[in-house]
Amino acid sequence: MSKWELVKLGKYALIAAGQSAPQGEACYSQEGRPFIKAGNLYGLTNGTKENDILKVNEDIAKKYKLKMFPKDTIVFAKSGMSCLKGYIYLIQDDCYVVNHLACVLPNIKYLYPSYIKYFFIYSPVNKLIKDEAYPSIRLTDIGEIKIPLPPLDIQKKIAAALDTANALIEKRKEQIEKLDLLIKSQFIEMFGDPVTNPKGWEIKRLGALTNKITDGVHQKPIYTTYGVPFISVANINKGVLNFDDCKFVSEEDYLKMTKSVKPEQGDILYTKVGATYGIPSFIDTDKRFCLYVSVCLIKPISELINARFLAISMSMPYIKRQADERIRGIGVPDLHLNQISEFNICVPKRVEQEEFVQFVEQVEAQKTLLQKSLADMEQNYQSLLQKCFKGEIF
Repeated sequence: MSKWELVKLGKYALIAAGQSAPQGEACYSQEGRPFIKAGNLYGLTNGTKENDILKVNEDIAKKYKLKMFPKDTIVFAKSGMSCLKGYIYLIQDDCYVVNHLACVLPNIKYLYPSYIKYFFIYSPVNKLIKDEAYPSIRLTDIGEIKIPLPPLDIQKKIAAALDTANALIEKRKEQIEKLDLLIKSQFIEMFGDPVTNPKGWEIKRLGALTNKITDGVHQKPIYTTYGVPFISVANINKGVLNFDDCKFVSEEDYLKMTKSVKPEQGDILYTKVGATYGIPSFIDTDKRFCLYVSVCLIKPISELINARFLAISMSMPYIKRQADERIRGIGVPDLHLNQISEFNICVPKRVEQEEFVQFVEQVEAQKTLLQKSLADMEQNYQSLLQKCFKGEIF
């Protein structure tokens, strides 16, 4: 329980919506003020700069009578599926804002903007959504939110502490990303660019290096509370097969599904449907599971190529480009199996393949340690967030 007075946000902040977006590509350019749309929130909260999003110049702003929202306005989605995500962004410079977003401009005599931003992270505004089928948040409900009101100097201390914790988390994420870049750099160092193939390695079609390229069941099964894991693209994140939050099927259904498609240790999974298509994952577990149609199963011929090397190769940009060139589907992207089998794969000598795999395993070991450290940092951040707004630290 906070030791500070609880006050309604609307008493100390201006709460408004953005405005309808100007229509047509000609309205946007690289000059002017940024126009923040719901689709920009993810990027802005994950490192994208305001200058990197499309802008509206003064003439267009006047034509559409756009109102400018100043620096230190807090924006988040108030309607549409984006408001389920809960992204919170603090404007760094004057911007225009689309009408799907709510804008909260704190009165700086009483509220420190970063303090309010962190309060929205501590107490997510998407809890105000009444119906997730048609998600929306009313501006009047935002104004009714009760916030703890410590003195301004305490608000600034809370924001500074959370800024520091966030900066450490972001630094750790950057270190992990650099290890991923190191693997790609080492691949080019050892084998050259597979597109130009300066070292003259053998190039083979993926289908010629495998015993089978197939996918999972095309109809959703009846899920069970427990049983055998049922894997879809949602369970393959950044090349790692993740059984957390997976669905389950009965033993009977598992046996039916795996008569012709049985994932085994040493096989490769490859996402083929949806926005996250083109992500490979090496199966390094003997745990039983079955697949949905959104995931491709690849069974390499061990005499022709090191399976782990093939999995890593399929995460390289030259393979992703081949996937991008072949993707079909106006609505939902969909890679067909025959298109995947046509991927051109660089096949160096076996000794070089194994040397590269050994290098990657060493890097992955370092990455695992950093990811454990990141998880600890994020857990500590959540604890700090709770303690700050309950008045247990300052």
